[in-house]
Amino acid sequence: MTPIVQTSTYAQEALGRNKGYEYARGKNPTREALERNIASLEGGTHGFAFSSGMGCIDSIMKLFKSGDRIVCAENLYGGTPRLFDRILVNYGLRFTYVDSRDLQQIQDAMGPEVRAIIVETPTNPLMRLTDLAGTAEIARRHEALLIVDNTFATPIFQRPFEHGADIVFHSTTKYLNGHSDMVGGCAVVRDDDLATRLQFILNAAGAVPGPFDAWLVLRGTKTLHLRMAAHDTNGRQIAGWLAQRLGAERVFYPGLPSHPQFELARRQMSGFGGMISFELGSRSAAEVVVNRLKVFTLAESLGGVESLVCHPASMTHASVPAERRAKLGISDGLVRLSVGVEDVNDLVADVEQAFAGIGD
Repeated sequence: MTPIVQTSTYAQEALGRNKGYEYARGKNPTREALERNIASLEGGTHGFAFSSGMGCIDSIMKLFKSGDRIVCAENLYGGTPRLFDRILVNYGLRFTYVDSRDLQQIQDAMGPEVRAIIVETPTNPLMRLTDLAGTAEIARRHEALLIVDNTFATPIFQRPFEHGADIVFHSTTKYLNGHSDMVGGCAVVRDDDLATRLQFILNAAGAVPGPFDAWLVLRGTKTLHLRMAAHDTNGRQIAGWLAQRLGAERVFYPGLPSHPQFELARRQMSGFGGMISFELGSRSAAEVVVNRLKVFTLAESLGGVESLVCHPASMTHASVPAERRAKLGISDGLVRLSVGVEDVNDLVADVEQAFAGIGD
């Protein structure tokens, strides 16, 4: 097993001569093992581990300067536009939000001051997809970077670099760790210049994880392929049950043939995972179902071996203004499931009893 090198500083051989390590904010052997691991999984060449997913995004944004504009998918995790619109705009960065399902909207938003496009696919919580190859082509034409949040799909089910991405990042808190016992983030690149700049930012800004958290993610990646297969199997079955019970148009899961981007999902992804959202029409109906669930635990976050249920409007996307939530379709009746790896019959039974009498 990878050693946990729990040190903040390193003995040096002589003045001006070290053994490759000086101070743990800059480098740590356990963290480096994780960074190499995730870079390999994503098909990149350089990995960077951060203390949280938001610390990762914030550090990536430090690649840009005042006056630069970033074109963003409109349905990002709620904490991302909060960071962009309430903090980073104060430092001169500008952000334009578009429906990234439509490549024409991305193209129309481009301009000489655009330095990057940032997308999340599938999105949280509406499970919308972005055509990565098409978006990468637009980014190349405008000499902009394509930055992809691959948290939901993981490198097991989606390979953004193969479609032209420049930076791939994750909340390692989620599927990469897989056990809901740490908080972290990571970014992967292929370009050496980008790697040099990110390494400088990582050390200078210092949003680094401790070695034990890095070790916990390393533990998680050993079973990632097994867990993702189980999430996918269970997710497909739960999504199918929900589609029969509610009607396919009220269930958001890229693995359902009724999903408007199902063909893109089949082309771009090798599996669909365990993230499902569904619309119940009202907060009261959502509250009844959420409160009845027993195997699914009401909690923030996702991607652990345990099944979780979330009410996005009051939890993960509560920081998104109500009018923007309404425009996106994140209603008070929307519920999100992170389907775990428990016995699928137990999960189906739990959902069945929670829906008893709903809509009958």
